[in-house]
Amino acid sequence: MLMARRKGVKMSNEITRRAALSVLSATAASTAIGATPMTSDKQDANKGRLNQSVCKWCYPKLTLEDLCRAAKSMGIQSVELLGEKDWPVVKQFGLTCAMANGPSGIVEGWNRPADHDKLVAESERLLPLVKEAGLPNMIVFSGNRRGISDADGLENCAKGIRRIVPIAEKLGVTISMELLNSKRDHKDYQCDHTAWGVELCKRVGSDRFKLLYDIYHMQIMEGDVIDTFQRNIQYISHFHTGGVPGRNEIDETQELNYNRIARAIADTGYKGFYAHEFIPKRDPIASLTQAYKLCLV
Repeated sequence: MLMARRKGVKMSNEITRRAALSVLSATAASTAIGATPMTSDKQDANKGRLNQSVCKWCYPKLTLEDLCRAAKSMGIQSVELLGEKDWPVVKQFGLTCAMANGPSGIVEGWNRPADHDKLVAESERLLPLVKEAGLPNMIVFSGNRRGISDADGLENCAKGIRRIVPIAEKLGVTISMELLNSKRDHKDYQCDHTAWGVELCKRVGSDRFKLLYDIYHMQIMEGDVIDTFQRNIQYISHFHTGGVPGRNEIDETQELNYNRIARAIADTGYKGFYAHEFIPKRDPIASLTQAYKLCLV
């Protein structure tokens, strides 16, 4: 009888230890890099310090209406990088377009004075429309170097952008220049380091000109993303996500811990938008839902 009782206690302890280990394993898995935290819907509702958005171009097989519907259902507040014809569509779903298309594409931007008159004219046309639609940001690009030194490109961009800053200030719209990598995706692009972009912001000298900090691109170009955006958050109007390498899902398949990044951004007191710009390799809506929950901090 005594042996039986001792044996019973041992078995009971083993069961207890196994149960505890199972709980610890599940908890650890939920907090691993790229994993979605184990939270209830009620807990999720109490989060949301970041205004999340999604870039339409990453979902070519979905109509804008379908993407808006899916984004709205999961709590995403914006579908972006859209032209003026699409802004009313997102509004129908109670969403905004957090980053409106601007006066040019990536290659031909503000670093060439010969293009300034054309860019200024188109910006003066677009900015009132952006304001009328209630959108916060309009995207711009430095353009490719094409033999222009970084010093000259900096001065050229500053001169051109200062011409449209007064109307942006009057309307309350922020002009946002995107930081892109010139190592892999956008060869020869000039605004390819945070320090260059920050110096441009200082030269323009307006709170209505800031940077679109693309985490994917800056991880490729310079790394150290959290410390970099923390030190320069006053010059950042917008963020983009993307898995490195490959610009795919922002989960355990890549090298960045996006839950940690999202928390660090929110902890700065940042109030702008944080947009998903990754190209899904799996089911697009499932991947977007996972990214949204991962960054719900």
